[in-house]
Amino acid sequence: MPHTSIPKPTPAETAILQVLWRQGPCTVREVHEALAETRPGGYTTVLKLMQIMAKKKLVRRDERERSHRYEAATTQQQTQQQLVSDLVDRVFEGSAQKLIMQALSRQKASREELSEIRLLLDSLQGGGREGGKS
Repeated sequence: MPHTSIPKPTPAETAILQVLWRQGPCTVREVHEALAETRPGGYTTVLKLMQIMAKKKLVRRDERERSHRYEAATTQQQTQQQLVSDLVDRVFEGSAQKLIMQALSRQKASREELSEIRLLLDSLQGGGREGGKS
């Protein structure tokens, strides 16, 4: 079920959120410098995006110091859950199976990833085939 209270970030906004999730609260300059490593763009573009994100409540702005600091308003996990839920509903007709099949057919999963997927599936089934110690 989608969380309509959390606005969906655009790809550019998601890149900014990734920096904030990774580094914690940052100034616009710090975000710009982190983004400049992988994506070209000007400081004023990042500033404008972050101002828009504050209005959309994707980020919170701390104005106590001269250089305002921004932090993500939601956790990375909350945002991922919302976006995946929306994707499953819109593109995969509500089917998590179709999403997983598409994801796994697109790119081969490592042994470690497959092991984690198996553990998750077992826990969702109330399984616990991995041994019954509590």
